[in-house]
Amino acid sequence: MSDAATMDGLPGGTKGVVTDFSADRQAFHVPWGKAMMWIFLLSDTFIFSCFLVGYMHVRMAATDPWPFPSEVFALSFGGDPIPLILIAIMTFILITSSGTMALAVNMGYRKNKKATFWLMVATAILGASFVGMQAFEWTKLIVDEGVRPWGNPFGAAQFGSSFFMITGFHGMHVSAGVIYLLVVANRVRNGFYEQRGDNYEIVEIAGLYWHFVDLVWVFIFAFFYLW
Repeated sequence: MSDAATMDGLPGGTKGVVTDFSADRQAFHVPWGKAMMWIFLLSDTFIFSCFLVGYMHVRMAATDPWPFPSEVFALSFGGDPIPLILIAIMTFILITSSGTMALAVNMGYRKNKKATFWLMVATAILGASFVGMQAFEWTKLIVDEGVRPWGNPFGAAQFGSSFFMITGFHGMHVSAGVIYLLVVANRVRNGFYEQRGDNYEIVEIAGLYWHFVDLVWVFIFAFFYLW
C-alpha cells in the first residue's frame, strides 16, 4: 500500500489516506452541464410520477362513470368518428422528433455544423407541430365539448382537471424544449460553440431533455388515453 501511495506522490499510512480523501479529485468524469441536466430530469420524473399516480388514484376513486378516452378524443373527417386519431398523429410526430434529435447529436459529435443545425430545426418544427395539435385538442374540448377543470358532460368531473393538468404541464415542457432547441441550433449555425473549444456537447444535453419529454408522453399516452 505504501508503494502505491508513494507512486501517487502521497505520504504513507493514515496521513496519506487523509491527504488523498481531502484532495480535490473527480470520481466520475461527467461534465457539469450533463450532470445538472440529469439532476433536473430526475426531479421532473418525480413530478410527472406524482401526477400520473394521482390521476390513477382519482380515476379509481371516482364515483361517477369515467369518460371513455376513445370517444372523447375521436375526430370525424366527413364520416364516422375515428378514435384517438389526433392523439396517434401527435404521438407519431413526437417519436419522429426523437429520431431527428438523435441524428442531430450524432452530427454534432461529427462536427457537421450544417446537418446538426437543420436536424435540430426539424426537431423544433415537429415539437411545435405537436404543441399546435395539442392547442387544437384543448380548443375542441373546451369550446365544442364543454369540458372544464371542474366538470364535463361526459361523466366524472375529475376528468377535466386531470386532463388539463397533465397534458398542460407536458405541453409547457415541449414548448420550452422547442425554444431551447432553436436557441442551441442558432448558436450552432453562427459558430458559437466553435469559438468555445469546438465542443458540441450542449447538443447532447439538449437531446437528453428532448428524449425525456418524448418518454414522458409515452407514459401519458398509455395511462391517460389507452386506459
